[in-house]
Amino acid sequence: MAGDCIADCDTRFAHATMNSIFIHDLRLDTKVGVYDWERQLPQTVRIDVDIGLPSTRPFETGELTDAIDYAAVVARIRAFGASHDHALLERFAEALASLVLDEFGAQSVKLRVAKLGALPGVREIGVAIERDAGMPRRSTNG
Repeated sequence: MAGDCIADCDTRFAHATMNSIFIHDLRLDTKVGVYDWERQLPQTVRIDVDIGLPSTRPFETGELTDAIDYAAVVARIRAFGASHDHALLERFAEALASLVLDEFGAQSVKLRVAKLGALPGVREIGVAIERDAGMPRRSTNG
């Protein structure tokens, strides 16, 4: 039993010391929604991304080659949003999370995607998800 506590404490400590970078308030126009009118016109969505880094190397070396390039992540998310339609915001968020994990080698990703002004009297509606690199995932192509 004591061994279980030590293992649990080590896991919690390792997660608590995870380093991350973040990109908040990224806005892009994309087609996402279940209603016909939503599928016809792009809507502005706001994206917040927290990316768990796979190592501490960028903090030690100060080299961009050891880091995840913020600008490259933003450019890739923008390109994906411009070229893919999704019926559900949940599916769009899942696809973005997989993109960050798979293409940028992130250890984890926390993602929040919100439609802005989609309903009268509501500033934003959306979803928030967290994914780890080791979690099984379904294909999110398209």
